Amino acid sequence: MSATVLTASALLLDMDGTLVNSDAVVERCWRRWALRHGLDPEAALKVVHGRQGYATMAVLLPDRPVEENYADNRVMLAEETADVDGVVPVGGAPAFMAAIADLPHALVTSADSALATARMTAAALPMPAVRVTAEQVGASKPDPEGFLKGAAELGFGPADCIVFEDSEAGIAAGRAAGMRVVGVGPRAAALSPDAHVEDLTQIRVETAEDGTIRLHVRAA
Repeated sequence: MSATVLTASALLLDMDGTLVNSDAVVERCWRRWALRHGLDPEAALKVVHGRQGYATMAVLLPDRPVEENYADNRVMLAEETADVDGVVPVGGAPAFMAAIADLPHALVTSADSALATARMTAAALPMPAVRVTAEQVGASKPDPEGFLKGAAELGFGPADCIVFEDSEAGIAAGRAAGMRVVGVGPRAAALSPDAHVEDLTQIRVETAEDGTIRLHVRAA
C-alpha cells in the first residue's frame, strides 16, 4: 500500500471532526436552532462545521443583526458544552496524540476553551499545552488568524507547519495561512487537501535526528 511522506517542524490540529467525533452533538444542537428560526436543518448542517457559531448564523441569517448572532452563540456554546453524549475520539486519535506528545503541536479550534476542554475530556484525549480557542481570535475560520497564531506561539513559520482539518472552512483557513493541509474524514475528501485520510489510523509519525517531523500518510 502506497504512502505519502510529509515533513514539518510543527503540527496544528483542529478538534471537531479531526481529533474528536462530536457530530452527534453538533447536529442535535444545530437542528434545534434551525427549527427555532424556521430554517431547513439539513441545509443548516451543510455550513456549520469548522466555523464559530456566530459566523454560521451570519451565513444562514445574513440580514440579522450581528449582536443577535453573538447572543445566540453564547447560548449555543452552553448547550454544546453541557452535551457530551456520543462524543468519542476519531479513529487513531489516542495513538496519534501519544506519538506527537513531545513534538511541537497546538490545538486550533473554533470551540471556546470550556467546550474544547469538555470534548477533549469526553474523548479521553490529552489537551495540548498550546491551544488557540475562540476567545483568542477576532475572526473565525476560514480566516487564517487561528492557525497563524498557533504557529507563532510554537515559534515556526507557516511553511514549516502542517494543519490537520476536516471541514471546508478549516481547510480554507489552513491554505490561507500558507500551510499544507492533511484532510481528515469524509468532509475533507472532496476539498483537495495535500493528503487525505479517513481517520488517524492512516498516519504514522517519525522524528528525524534534527527534530523534523515525518508523517507517513497511508493511502485510503
